[in-house]
Amino acid sequence: MTGSRALLHQAAALCLTYPDEELYERLPLVRAAAPRLAPFVDHAEAAGLAELAAHYVQVFDFKNRHSLYLTWWRDGDTRRRGMSLVRMKEVYRQHGMEFTGEELPDFLPAVLEFSAQAGPVLLEEHRSGLELLRLALTEHGTPYATVLTAVCATLPGPTPKDRAEALALARSGPPREEVGLEPFGDLGLRAPLPLFVKEQAR
Repeated sequence: MTGSRALLHQAAALCLTYPDEELYERLPLVRAAAPRLAPFVDHAEAAGLAELAAHYVQVFDFKNRHSLYLTWWRDGDTRRRGMSLVRMKEVYRQHGMEFTGEELPDFLPAVLEFSAQAGPVLLEEHRSGLELLRLALTEHGTPYATVLTAVCATLPGPTPKDRAEALALARSGPPREEVGLEPFGDLGLRAPLPLFVKEQAR
């Protein structure tokens, strides 16, 4: 399960980034590596790049209720969210990985890529947000919901059936350790994909 989960998370990370020609070149690999993502691959191939890109913008860029930024689901646009982002970068560093790119460290494709390499610790910590996003996308009727459904199915425990169960999961989620974090600092990222580089020894 661990190997297949890692492949699915890596493939899901690719599917949830803004569509480009690289995605289309890799769709056959996505289908082969992660059969659960086949419905999304089918849709992407049928729609074509321009239509899928327009759909991505419509789904994700104008609706906070479809946010791909995991800390938003728990913290909203508050200072507490800033501390959550700092902590997330610290988790990456603890695993010898330095975050890069133009997104924030809680961007779901980045967290999925990290999970593929280091395990689903952050996905499990933000399970309630993932489930709320899955429910919102399902209600919206977008094929991207199938990607979230596949990801959530790889995580332990039952999948919430509705928003109330997902919110209950949020209330009973794992505690967060915020002691010893680096001061509130640069949360920006430096380059496009790949999202991580191995941290250099100092």
